[in-house]
Amino acid sequence: MAKVTLDLHKGNSGGSQPPLEPEHLYEKRKQIYPKLAHGTFRNLKWLAMAVLLGIYYVVPWIRWDRGEGIPNQAVLADFESEKFYFFFIEIWPQDIHYLAGLLILATLGLFLVTSLLGRVWCGYACPQTVWTDLYIWVERAFEGDRAARMRLDKGPMTLNKFARKLGKHLVWILIAFVTGGAFILYWHDAPTIARTFLTGEAPLTAYWFTGVLTVLTYFLAGHMREQVCTYMCPWPRIQGALTDEQALNVTYRYDRGEPRGAHRKSESWDNRGDCIDCNQCVQVCPMGIDIRDGAQLECIHCALCIDACDQIMDKVGRPRGLIAYDTDVAVETRACGKPAPKFKIFRVRTMLYAGLMLVISSLMLFGFSTKATLEMNVLKDRSPPFVQLSSGDIRNGYTLKLVNKVSGERDFNLTVTGPEALTFRVAGFSEEIAHGDTITLPVQSFGVDRYRVLITAPDGRAQRQVTFTITDAESGETTTNRSSFRGPGQ
Repeated sequence: MAKVTLDLHKGNSGGSQPPLEPEHLYEKRKQIYPKLAHGTFRNLKWLAMAVLLGIYYVVPWIRWDRGEGIPNQAVLADFESEKFYFFFIEIWPQDIHYLAGLLILATLGLFLVTSLLGRVWCGYACPQTVWTDLYIWVERAFEGDRAARMRLDKGPMTLNKFARKLGKHLVWILIAFVTGGAFILYWHDAPTIARTFLTGEAPLTAYWFTGVLTVLTYFLAGHMREQVCTYMCPWPRIQGALTDEQALNVTYRYDRGEPRGAHRKSESWDNRGDCIDCNQCVQVCPMGIDIRDGAQLECIHCALCIDACDQIMDKVGRPRGLIAYDTDVAVETRACGKPAPKFKIFRVRTMLYAGLMLVISSLMLFGFSTKATLEMNVLKDRSPPFVQLSSGDIRNGYTLKLVNKVSGERDFNLTVTGPEALTFRVAGFSEEIAHGDTITLPVQSFGVDRYRVLITAPDGRAQRQVTFTITDAESGETTTNRSSFRGPGQ
């Protein structure tokens, strides 16, 4: 980090005073060496990391049969066909509001979890946390635990040190490359893009995105780590508005731990706190903070300090829970010598978030279960808006886009109504269809077909609107669309 210094001696005419050290306005980052913790919360973090990384890397390879000619990848954002596939769910461009609804639900869900459990998202599920955990695991495998890594960094460069550092960084780069490569699998058929990527035949954007994500993963998880959470991420500042004194937070019970100090087995526990000032809670913290200093913006609530403290309490024969998930209200109440109140799940804040999620999810479920399986868009010719035939009749041209949102080819019956004497013809079909009669148009499975329709009406019978109606020949599902019919003087 750049440093700005103040020259405190500029303009000093006296030469007898010794020079003062310049004042540094910024402190240089200190390397953090997290120690491996053991316990319930560390195991939960291992489990969360394995599940989330497994989902990210494996899901693009899962196959899901949707029929012939349709992508069989379970999760795929297919820009070529303008569709998003998620197992049995298919999102069309016309259904983009469902994606917006999912984002709103995810946001409200994060708000709800934060109001109940604090920054548990940051500690267990945030990508920065997950990949940093993975990188620290690799670092520990090559260089050892906290003390060994510190000795290695302080020591001179040797062949052993060079080999360990090189191996660590090569594995980091490999993980970063696989992470970037896995991302593009969600936008193309995974086996196909993987093969073309390795043979140099993939689109340029695939290499570009892979390169960018490789660099970001390597630097964010390998080098920047806690700086991302402290300086780059806005969530620590936002979450302050989403929690209250009733939310669970990783908390040090100062009423029980103070006064702290070293303790020998022969000494009594009278007139002293349970904290033996061993600093194990600081050493296991990936953010390098001391939870005993109170609530801090840097704390991600990973609870590794709880595991470390509980192990120390077991060794010295004191009850667990000196550091624990607790509410501010409970801590303050105990400090006053009163029994702590029970944790309240149902509060105005949590009920509001849960209620909004229920309403939005219900509306989305209703809309998704009742949405139409066919659609029709009508685009009228604008240049020219009409053509007058040699017979004096007026002809207007239209382009119909018919959408079939289900598996299997379907036959749609098209009817056009408007001026009673109108007739229409569909390009590719020879017959002229009279007013009110139908013509059957096939539409491909999960597809969009376009048809050119020419409507003719006698001059003087042109009116403002014509109505297009399509009906599924099998199910009877119907949709209509209106457009203008123009003639001379209109």
